[in-house]
Amino acid sequence: MAPDAGTAPEPPEPASAIPEAELNRLTDDIVAALKTVYDPEIPVDIYELGLIYKVDIDDDRMVAIDMTLTAPGCPVAGEMPGWVEDAVSTVDGVSGATVNLVFDPPWDPSRMSDEAKVALNMW
Repeated sequence: MAPDAGTAPEPPEPASAIPEAELNRLTDDIVAALKTVYDPEIPVDIYELGLIYKVDIDDDRMVAIDMTLTAPGCPVAGEMPGWVEDAVSTVDGVSGATVNLVFDPPWDPSRMSDEAKVALNMW
């Protein structure tokens, strides 16, 4: 459908300075690193639990992560962001990582992967 007269089309998103193959490798390696971080009370990694809301890799290979916790009062709330930053910072090619804890939308079990549901016997 053509845009309305007088309405400019949205500009395309700027291309990353990181080559696509490298960006794909970084993404895969970051996901693998996130899967090494576990909530000590739940035997499933934070990625499969659905605690990771967003991962951005900037052109300087700095990674910004929005994540949540299963509950705002989680006993490791003060420590888990550091665990995530440490895990992602070890990925080859990543210059560093920062974690932003968010609680909107709140986490609920529907965010879990099928793997997590099986591991927690939630079928």
